[in-house]
Amino acid sequence: PQERVLLECAAQALEDAGQDPARSAATFGIYGGGTENGYGQILRDRRHELPGVTDWDILIGTAPDYQATRVAYKLGLTGPAVTVQAACATSLVAVHLAVQGLLHGDCDIALAGAAAVHVPDKVSQYTPGGIISARGECRTFDAAADGTVGGDGVGIVVLKRLADAQADGDRILAVLRGTAVNNDGAHRVGYTAPGVEGQTAVIREAQLVAEVDAGTIGYVEAHGTGT
Repeated sequence: PQERVLLECAAQALEDAGQDPARSAATFGIYGGGTENGYGQILRDRRHELPGVTDWDILIGTAPDYQATRVAYKLGLTGPAVTVQAACATSLVAVHLAVQGLLHGDCDIALAGAAAVHVPDKVSQYTPGGIISARGECRTFDAAADGTVGGDGVGIVVLKRLADAQADGDRILAVLRGTAVNNDGAHRVGYTAPGVEGQTAVIREAQLVAEVDAGTIGYVEAHGTGT
């Protein structure tokens, strides 16, 4: 189901952007990913109910590694098909890589995003002291927050070099003036928790690339990591 919704969203995004790979001379790329959701294991456990389905079929149909390739295969995209696996940062890292691919000429049009679809599991994700909220509440940036809450979702954006989009008369919804990616290395709160210094540095780098002064920013959309 996760791979399917990513494909559906990619097709809808292209349609909304007025871009048809079958009728365009442009090179289309896809940068995307998803989460490990246990669906493949459920199918393997019940393979006796699926005549003609092999472990190989289940692997290539459910493993996160193949999600970008599946989209490229079904939609006929001949540019880069890059699967990104960066946990909570997957979709934004995919956008960054897509921007770099456009700037370097790897593709002319890029799809970027990710999907997360969880399936019923006999094993609870909640453990005392873990990252899942005991109250079942996601209270981002709240002093009373006690963890995160998982959810399902999918998102895809269609990206193009600004000059090309303007020349082609495309409907432009937003301009990405700068992106940045980094890692804290060993300087972090814990293995799964980012550090303040690293997050500050990557924000400043993105502002530098975009040539945007912090004082001119009036709205910030953020992700409060649960790890």
